[in-house]
Amino acid sequence: MTSKLIVKQPAIASLSLSMAASLALFALALAGCKDKVQADGAPPPAQVIQVPDMNLITIDSKDVAKFPLVTAEKIEAAAELSATGAVFPDVSREIPVISLANGRVVDIKARLDDNVKKGQLLLKVQSPDITNAFDTYLKAVNDEQLANKAFVRAQDLFQHGAISQSMLEQAEDSEKDAKADLTAAEEQLKTLGVDKRHPSSIVNVYAPVSGVIVVQNVTNAAAAGVSLSGSATAFTIADLSTVWIVCDVYENDIASLQLGQQAKIRFNAYPDRPLTGRISDIGPILDPSLRTAKVRIEVANPGFLKLGMFATATFTGRSKQSFPVIPADAVLHLHDRDWVYLPAGGNQFKRTQVTAGKMLDGNRQQILSGLEPGQQVVTNALLLETAGNQ
Repeated sequence: MTSKLIVKQPAIASLSLSMAASLALFALALAGCKDKVQADGAPPPAQVIQVPDMNLITIDSKDVAKFPLVTAEKIEAAAELSATGAVFPDVSREIPVISLANGRVVDIKARLDDNVKKGQLLLKVQSPDITNAFDTYLKAVNDEQLANKAFVRAQDLFQHGAISQSMLEQAEDSEKDAKADLTAAEEQLKTLGVDKRHPSSIVNVYAPVSGVIVVQNVTNAAAAGVSLSGSATAFTIADLSTVWIVCDVYENDIASLQLGQQAKIRFNAYPDRPLTGRISDIGPILDPSLRTAKVRIEVANPGFLKLGMFATATFTGRSKQSFPVIPADAVLHLHDRDWVYLPAGGNQFKRTQVTAGKMLDGNRQQILSGLEPGQQVVTNALLLETAGNQ
């Protein structure tokens, strides 16, 4: 029995070791599955990278005195509103040039963008209407002469008792009708621009007013006239002595405007030649996408304004507001924006965006937003910006 016991113990031990190994492998597999599930089910945690404030400048404490501060002053001024627009012609000063005689253009004496004077020859039209009108005129002349002779003869016969009163009246009526037809034929020739003493199939079309040709709808050999195909208007002449500046004003700013209000206008092409105009119309319809209304300003043209020029109109409000004022050197113009430097404690300064207004005397500048009266700013912003970039 002793030998049998000795043989069975190693077998039991071997079995125990095998089971333990299996359990260990199972535990490792289970742990691996958990890690895989955790890895597949959730993204890795985000890494936060600290970025320094690009608007904060730190300088050596010994150099702080090189950048003195100034306190923003307070002024009372009327609020200003700026709006962009463009130059347009005054539609009441646009005159169409129309050939009343239908026909074919045989010569053009003016072109688009030309300056023309009233009465200047613009084009010539060969028209069959002239032949018909002159034919009608000649027949009216003959009919009137015949009717006049018949009336004179009827008067003589009536005086000798050869005809009745009614026959005389009929002759008189025929003569009056013939005169009326002749007058109408003469007026038709005048309307078509034909001299009855020197008739021609060529009609001259003249400029009705002085101005600039802003539209041309005809070319050589093209059709002209009010009843032929194409545009009845050969040219459009605009008197540009007075023009319109049409601006887009946002809905929230319309209440600050009124008819007759004065506006100062600057042009991109001539920034040093501002003009003054007055509001003549505030559009009753808003653009549904931009929420803006068209505001029309009438301005006298000194001669250099051209249609389509971009302009900026500045309107002065009726009520006054408080605004801070600082030296112009305290404003930094960077990336199409305006900035100032405020003290941030110790040897640090913070760059802050503002909206700069108009320049004042004494090299001072008005600040519309971003700064309050009483706040301190660095006197020379460009100098500090340059030091911070070194």
